[in-house]
Amino acid sequence: MGYQDIYATWKQDPEAFWMEAAKGISWDEAPKQALFDKGEGLYEWFADAKVNTCYNAVDRHVEEGRGEQTAIIYDSPVTHTKREISYVELRNRVATLAGALRAKGVEKGDRVILYMPMIPEALEAMLACSRIGAVHSVVFGGFASNELAVRIDDAKPKAIIAASCGIEPGRIVHYKPLLDGAIDLAEHKPDFCVIFQREQEVAELVPGRDVNWHGFQYGVEPAECVPVEGNHPSYILYTSGTTGQPKGVIRHTAGQLVALNWTMKNIYNVDPGDVFWAASDVGWVVGHSYICYGPLIHGNTTIVFEGKPVGTPDAGTFWRVISEHKVKSFFTAPTAFRAVKREDPKGEYVGKYDLSCLKQVYLAGERADPDTITWAQEQLKVPVVDHWWQTETGWSIAANPLGIEELPVKLGSPAVPMPGYEVDILDEGGNPVAPGELGAIAVKLPLPPGTLPTLWNAEDRFKKSYLTTFPGYYETGDAGMKDEDGYLYIMARTDDVINVAGHRLSTGAMEEVLAGHPDVAECAVIGVADSLKGQMPVGFLCLNAGADRDSAEVVSEVVKLVREKIGPVAAFKLAVVVDRLPKTRSGKILRGTMVNIADGTPWKMPATIDDPAILDEITAALQTIGYAK
Repeated sequence: MGYQDIYATWKQDPEAFWMEAAKGISWDEAPKQALFDKGEGLYEWFADAKVNTCYNAVDRHVEEGRGEQTAIIYDSPVTHTKREISYVELRNRVATLAGALRAKGVEKGDRVILYMPMIPEALEAMLACSRIGAVHSVVFGGFASNELAVRIDDAKPKAIIAASCGIEPGRIVHYKPLLDGAIDLAEHKPDFCVIFQREQEVAELVPGRDVNWHGFQYGVEPAECVPVEGNHPSYILYTSGTTGQPKGVIRHTAGQLVALNWTMKNIYNVDPGDVFWAASDVGWVVGHSYICYGPLIHGNTTIVFEGKPVGTPDAGTFWRVISEHKVKSFFTAPTAFRAVKREDPKGEYVGKYDLSCLKQVYLAGERADPDTITWAQEQLKVPVVDHWWQTETGWSIAANPLGIEELPVKLGSPAVPMPGYEVDILDEGGNPVAPGELGAIAVKLPLPPGTLPTLWNAEDRFKKSYLTTFPGYYETGDAGMKDEDGYLYIMARTDDVINVAGHRLSTGAMEEVLAGHPDVAECAVIGVADSLKGQMPVGFLCLNAGADRDSAEVVSEVVKLVREKIGPVAAFKLAVVVDRLPKTRSGKILRGTMVNIADGTPWKMPATIDDPAILDEITAALQTIGYAK
């Protein structure tokens, strides 16, 4: 069956389609129905089932005779370390860690925050939580104390599992002081913290609260897998770049198992035993779905890579890892390929490695520009698939499903909707627009299994954020269009989220930090085009009257503030001091127009602008930092 047939089969009878997909999972109690309609746009999948994620990701492969197969390959060019962990070894390590957590009082439904770098222990901690039915929330390692504290107060974890440090090329990121700072700031205090001591930096433990990763597991009874309800939360993942109240996306256990298992063959075209590599981080959704759970549920070998596309040691790192570990499907962000392309435009490093094992490449995390895709196609001579999804959905809304059939590639498009997603492009009134017309991208309810059923302890906010704008639809927050063949094109965010090197960050969150500076009266942050990172934030600062300070000093202070409050991931380095910001008569800042000026793209004078002369001042200010050429 081709894509059209499979999509039609789903549309004709979604219940039967997903019940068939559910046969790929080992259930303690199999589901009797797929979809449960809770009313008011809320849905659950396989809620009547009983199942355990860790059993499906680890134990069943051992029981089915795949125990000696490698489950995880750890490759760290920053520590010059490589190791392989078989499924049987992974089961034993995870069962012991889960037993140790249980011995310290962690039970089904308790939350555990993980603050870890890209090491196998991060996956072991995720799996140990799922083994006993605890709900994990991974926070990107190295996020500032303030960001971590907000998440501690929202999730209220019984325990936190962290490493002593993370390692970046040329520097050590001190996790433990950031963790201690976060616990000091947070109102909720965890019962205990488990610290994985890395040899590059041994952290000081707080007596009575902190336990050593190895020490606290000594002599404990390994834990068995605890079956949970199909609608039991597997994890909470906070969408990045929000200050104030963070949005905790939750994933239900059964739906995640069924959906991710389905995608491994149908989208990523791998069979059990094949090596799959997603070069992302456990702190982001890709790390949850496609470093940890998806590949392991499907019986693949997954790669945990601690390094960068360039500089660890060179632009050939990706190709070395693919060649050495026989990677069949590779998934990364366009920004990573842009970095490699910038260092090695002619692909000289590509030629140094035998890449005959590589059959396909997947790009996601931001819009894949046609230049990058073309370069990758020419260098690698395999299909390069742009696919589109979100933290909220957990897996692809649109993709080229190579495991079903290879559809023609259209540059700039992540191809077509996957089964489970009926995607419409709507105008402001919620009416579908004609092919080729720009509109808001929305998905008809119900969303498929494995997507977010709601937000952690925030159902009203879930409805307001995603369900109210277009009744009967999930609002993606992205704008785009569909062509006459049904291919989707994702053009921009409909709000103010920018994408820095695949990390989605809120400009609003950065503005909050800038506005907190004592000399700043008003500010705006926009995302400007950047050839390497996709977008970079640029700040505009209006200073308080009488703040007769050197502009450069204020700029360097706000840059430092963003680094402290949001973290280096924001890549906030540029700001200019201006007299005023361009606004509509109703007081809205014209960010879109500012972006066009900065990027040098054509723009029209907004009809509602208060004072057109301000745009000339903005242009002049941007020219001082090399934009608006």
